[in-house]
Amino acid sequence: MGGRLVLVLPFDNRSGQSNLSWIGDSFPDTLNQRLLSAGFLPISRDDRQYALDHLGLPVDFRPSRATTIQIAETLDADFVIVGSYTTSNGRISVQAQVLEVNKLRMSAPLLDSSELTRLFDVQNAIAWKIARQMDPHFNIAEQTFLASSGGVPLSAFENYIRGTDATSPQERIRRLQLAVQSVPDYSAALLSLGKAQYGQREYDQAAATLAKIPQTDRRALEAGFYIGLSRFNEAKYSDAESAFSFVASRLPLPEVINNQGVALSRQGRDATALLQRASAADPNDADYHYNVAVSLLRRGDFAGAQREVDQALKLKPADSEAVSLQNRIRAGRTVTPAASSPGTTGQSPTEGFVPLERIRRTYSEASFRQAAFQLDQIRAARMATLPPAQQATEYSQLGQDYLAQGLIPEAEKEFQAAISADAGSSIAHAGLAQVRERSGSTNDARNEAHESLRLHPNVAAYLVLARIELLANHLPESASNVGNALKLEPNNSAALGMKQALQTRGQSLP
Repeated sequence: MGGRLVLVLPFDNRSGQSNLSWIGDSFPDTLNQRLLSAGFLPISRDDRQYALDHLGLPVDFRPSRATTIQIAETLDADFVIVGSYTTSNGRISVQAQVLEVNKLRMSAPLLDSSELTRLFDVQNAIAWKIARQMDPHFNIAEQTFLASSGGVPLSAFENYIRGTDATSPQERIRRLQLAVQSVPDYSAALLSLGKAQYGQREYDQAAATLAKIPQTDRRALEAGFYIGLSRFNEAKYSDAESAFSFVASRLPLPEVINNQGVALSRQGRDATALLQRASAADPNDADYHYNVAVSLLRRGDFAGAQREVDQALKLKPADSEAVSLQNRIRAGRTVTPAASSPGTTGQSPTEGFVPLERIRRTYSEASFRQAAFQLDQIRAARMATLPPAQQATEYSQLGQDYLAQGLIPEAEKEFQAAISADAGSSIAHAGLAQVRERSGSTNDARNEAHESLRLHPNVAAYLVLARIELLANHLPESASNVGNALKLEPNNSAALGMKQALQTRGQSLP
């Protein structure tokens, strides 16, 4: 992964207050989000727990340096983040260290502190310092990280963390529901709640919860996968296919394409092409070969079905259903369309064994993240072959997409890449001005907007200046910038909205 794989361990609670232990568990959640936005590949909570189980360690284990290295090696991590916190008089003080695994070198402590009510600020500041420690060339501003907390109240965050860590399903759902009641658009809590409901077989509730996550949200892919499973379990196969299709359009992993094909097949349609794609992407998966065999047999392609079931049994010799399928093929018996087959278990009381394609019910967050990371690497390699001006345009468009989703650090990363490719890109400087505006760095936003306009007049930069001046109650200056924007684009909706806002305050355009 190019030295970007990061394991964040829960921070040690040295406050002496057991009721604050949840804060230690919250650090991996926040730091993983920030480091992901900075271009690192954080290891998920599930994979961290897998490593602890693999080493025979309890989930709440606090490792020594030697055990930390063992965990990192188990997960192939390049860096491990460890830390601790104390509290006093309503303040929290945090220290973190970065272990560089290949050199077995631990960094000096990275420190930050603030009021406990500003926990997000402390965590975001520590995340920024960690990113700088791991990558000295990291150029996203600290203020951009500090502006990334998403406006979630501390009480909702506590319920979310306690919910994800709860040992009983009932407590998990209760806590996550409290978090969502407090913040209805809290996408992290919605995802965890939907998955918890799915785990309790509350399929309709799970799908409804997960559907509240916007498709522009980075969690929408995992949500879409579980929406698909929920609808599939309710025999709403068209809805399931639609959900899996959405995920596959963004990240075409074999388990998603397979499930899209299985949902299609359950509607009585030919899904062979999709199932073959899944098997080609992961040829060592016996279930994918089994699915292709069933689909080809339904077509009447006995020779093709025989090849696929033989491969499935080579990979999984003890698969009794594959043996039954093999016997059926050898007997020259085809299968009915999946939509008319009884049930979804593959069994019929009248016909005996009726083969049906198998759904994949597990979602690997690590696989999805790694695939997305690899797609980013491929994209970066492709972009490097383009002329500098075109690179800047494409990076800037990605930055605008992230801005539209409220992902400020990700947006800055793209705009900085655009400026590195072409320092004379006015759209990149205008984008960076918007980032600085969103993060509250007014002077830097003004400077970037002026630099953008110096390079080439554009609406985005004029509107940044207009909003800054309006906020400062400098109405004539704001009106002047809005007027300049409308000269460039008379029908620009944002500029027209600014014009109306100024008019309601008695300020007309020059």
